[in-house]
Amino acid sequence: MKTANKCYQAKPGEVEQRWYVVDATDQVLGRLATRIATVLMGKHKPTYTPHVDTGDYVVVLNAGRVRVTGRKLEHNVYERYSGYPGGRKVIPMKRMLERHPERVLREAVRRMLPKNTLARRMLGKLKLYAGAEHPHQAQNPEPFPL
Repeated sequence: MKTANKCYQAKPGEVEQRWYVVDATDQVLGRLATRIATVLMGKHKPTYTPHVDTGDYVVVLNAGRVRVTGRKLEHNVYERYSGYPGGRKVIPMKRMLERHPERVLREAVRRMLPKNTLARRMLGKLKLYAGAEHPHQAQNPEPFPL
């Protein structure tokens, strides 16, 4: 009897996770978020398994200097709701980039990840900084080829 070929399934303990550093200066927001989400999920690896966190860590520098095309600065809004009547907050992208520049990129990446508990763990591996310095030198992050 002939045995069938087996598909490789990664186990949570045997996944080797690397660290990458990305400079977001003058990168288009959506295209950068797509590449980051792919790395966080692990889809850039041949050992990708949907139900296991096979992704890598990503450190993003200069997160506030991303570029947006068109009129997205005026048209895109970020909504929050406190749960109380009248507790809806609508913040335009322009004001969000001024006050909390890393939240714009975090939201773009979060919306590209799957909607489950595994995605929350993946998002925890995204380290965003508005400046050019980061405290992750001990992990020896490699520059990610964009």
